[in-house]
Amino acid sequence: MASIQELTDLGTALAAALGADVLDHAVSPTAELTLTVRRESIVRVLTHLRDAADALFEQLTDICGADYPTRPERLEVVYHLLSFRHNRRIRLKVTTDEDTPVPSAAGVFPAATWFEREAWDLYGIFFADNPDLRRILTDYGFEGHPLRKDFPLTGYVEVRYDTEQKRVVYEPVKLTQDFRTFDFLSPWEGMTRAGPEFVAPVLPGDEKAALNEPKA
Repeated sequence: MASIQELTDLGTALAAALGADVLDHAVSPTAELTLTVRRESIVRVLTHLRDAADALFEQLTDICGADYPTRPERLEVVYHLLSFRHNRRIRLKVTTDEDTPVPSAAGVFPAATWFEREAWDLYGIFFADNPDLRRILTDYGFEGHPLRKDFPLTGYVEVRYDTEQKRVVYEPVKLTQDFRTFDFLSPWEGMTRAGPEFVAPVLPGDEKAALNEPKA
C-alpha cells in the first residue's frame, strides 16, 4: 500500500493538474487520500484519475451518500476508486442540496449506474444523465429517502399480509407509544397503570423465565 508521503505527493500533483476542479485535498493519518471536488467537475476529475499515467484508478469500487442537515449543501456524494497498477486507493467528495443534480459518472465508469441508483433511492441525490435512475432497494411507490437524517425511524407505512384479501397491504404506521417516551421495558406497548402504580406488562419471552427457576 502507498505510504502517507506518496499519497501526499499524489494529492499535490493531482491538485496541480486539475486546478480549480479540486477544492481541497488531504491525507489522513491512516493513509487515505481524499479530494474535495467541484460538483460540476466530477466527470472530468474521474476521467483524469482513470486515464492519467500517475493515477490509473481503473476501478470504481463504490459511490455512497451522506447527509449533514446543518450544512447549506446538506448532501454529500463519496466516490472510492482503486488503482491496480499502483496499488492505492483514493476518495472523492462532492456536495449538493435536495434540488441540484450531480453529473452522472456512468459515462466514465458503467458500474456507477447502480451505485447512483442506490444514492438516489436512499438519500434523494439526483444524478443528471444517469440512464436508469430508478429506486433500487425500496418498494414501488415508496415515499421519501430513508437514510436522510430527517426521515422518521418508523417510516410512513407498514407492510403486512392480509389473510382476507390474500395479498400484501400497505397501511399508515400505527404506534401506541411515541419514540421519545420509552419506558425501557416495552417500547412498543408502554407501561400499563393499575391504580396509582405502574405495572410492567408481560413481554414476549417472559414465560421462559419460569422454566429456569429452581424447584423447591
